[in-house]
Amino acid sequence: MISQTYYLVRSRADGQYLVARPHRSEGDRTPADPGFLLLFQEHADALSYLNTHAKELADRFAVETTSGNQLGGVLKRWGFTGIGMVQDPLLPKVEFLMR
Repeated sequence: MISQTYYLVRSRADGQYLVARPHRSEGDRTPADPGFLLLFQEHADALSYLNTHAKELADRFAVETTSGNQLGGVLKRWGFTGIGMVQDPLLPKVEFLMR
């Protein structure tokens, strides 16, 4: 995992990363969980995900490359719960890993 290259989706407007957050109940007033950072194994998978699930917003996002070495710093800096490794961008099928 350390030497591999990963692809992240990031907002062009505010720099926020694309994340998955667990469901919360309607009455829950606790602050939102920072969520799981979504990782893609291929640049094309990240683009497919955007075009399939947010076609009208896809031009507002950019795909960013990161290495496994840099990933720990990103998780710590943004306080993410863990990562969500996208296995199939079309369904989507995501494997969640806590740090």
